[in-house]
Amino acid sequence: MTSLPRQSSLGYQINHLARLLGNGLRINIADTGVTPGQFAQLLALYEEDGLTQQELCERVRIDQSTMAHTLKRMQRDGLVVRVTDAQDRRRSHYMLTERARQIQTALTQGAREANARALRGVGGEEREAFMRTLGRMIANLEEGDQPAALQE
Repeated sequence: MTSLPRQSSLGYQINHLARLLGNGLRINIADTGVTPGQFAQLLALYEEDGLTQQELCERVRIDQSTMAHTLKRMQRDGLVVRVTDAQDRRRSHYMLTERARQIQTALTQGAREANARALRGVGGEEREAFMRTLGRMIANLEEGDQPAALQE
């Protein structure tokens, strides 16, 4: 059996990069009280406030149970409030609190600083090509759970 060196494993390298970026983000936003696990949901709500749990799941690509736990912690931490839909009382929308709005600049600045550190020395064209490649890879993997050979 041939081994797979970590340095040539796409999954290992991307996972390692994600951990390093997550750690940088955690450090940069620590004084806000927000965790990296809440960050993606906040970004989605900053883009469009009042999303449902299902809409948040679709936008940040996490499962319902994880989202439910995260939203409960975000409510506890004073970042969002749950509002029952007036037309369909079975649905709820998550609204940003004033506290969440007040820390938006600090959060986005913390993320920008973590990204800038990772991209230090990477030129604009190289950065754009990398982001296009990442986008294509994400789209490939989101197409389904079938092995690539079976999708053609």
